[in-house]
Amino acid sequence: MVKKRWFQTLTLFIMIFLLILLISATNFIFDPIFKYIGAVAIPIIGAGVLFYLTKPIVRILDKYKVHRVFSIIIVFLVISLVIYLIATYIAPIAQKQFGNLIDNIPKMVEAAQELITYWQSNQDMLPVEIENTLNNITSNLQTYIEATMTFLFGFIGQLIGFVFALVLVPFFLFFMLKDGEKFAPFVTQIFSEKKAKNLKNLLHKLDETLTSYIQGQLLVSFAIGVLLFIGYLIINLEYALTLALFGMIMCVIPFIGPFISVVPAVIVGFFQDPIMAVWVGVIMIIAQQIEGNFISPNVMGRALQLHPLTIITIILAAGSIAGFLGILFAVPFYAVAKTIIVHFYQTYVKAQDDSKDALI
Repeated sequence: MVKKRWFQTLTLFIMIFLLILLISATNFIFDPIFKYIGAVAIPIIGAGVLFYLTKPIVRILDKYKVHRVFSIIIVFLVISLVIYLIATYIAPIAQKQFGNLIDNIPKMVEAAQELITYWQSNQDMLPVEIENTLNNITSNLQTYIEATMTFLFGFIGQLIGFVFALVLVPFFLFFMLKDGEKFAPFVTQIFSEKKAKNLKNLLHKLDETLTSYIQGQLLVSFAIGVLLFIGYLIINLEYALTLALFGMIMCVIPFIGPFISVVPAVIVGFFQDPIMAVWVGVIMIIAQQIEGNFISPNVMGRALQLHPLTIITIILAAGSIAGFLGILFAVPFYAVAKTIIVHFYQTYVKAQDDSKDALI
């Protein structure tokens, strides 16, 4: 029975459960470790994202025999140039549009209240419960809209400023770019040749998974943001740049990001002109079709092989546990975990087949 696969699987789950129970019982030992990991997690994540975005530049420069340090200096100059262009030409316009949008909220609330009042006055057979609900919404409409706008826009500036203002990010990025290729040999040097080869294969798969996700998702988000901005300009939507930037940032969240990104644009379009809300929806559908049929297949391909239902479930669970950060990092974490599990399962199956062949 000990050799049965179901018994081995059951034993594995029991051991994992006991390990989790032991960690929770000795939390006083691991708490300082978790605090240390939390302190360095954001700089490492920020530098890691920039590492995967700038790694193609370093590889191109390596082909031309440019010294690695000079390649890194060029990468930092490119990043500085991008930040300068954003701060000089995009940020002031977006900030001005966002300020105008916030100042315009009272007018939007007043228009919504008039619309609801007009609709109520023309309804003779309206149930009491619905009427009470509408009255409650009307009296608190400004609070609801301000809370929605705060939720949708409030974290953007804090998030970008928090990640890129960290002093440690450039240092982590420098050493990642300089010594990234030395990581796998350093980790595998203590293992035997067979196990080291297997571990290098796993690290290579993890690198491909993270490369596909980070580069692909950010490029797709950028493309959607550009498409939305062009579309909003065509229909002459107010606050076009701010709404397009919000859509670009929200599209970093897989699958449900585009649906979140269209909410403020629809609200703004409706108060500008009711038919404008319809045009906003049309633009989002067109952008999604272009992204889904032309951009994503060529940029991300099907490297991650994640079903949409799986993505939705993971995002909802991570959001309820860890909030926005959980939503942001749930899918890449799942993709990495899936890559590790599939790799070890394939290694186990291959070992079983080799054992059977040896017996034959």
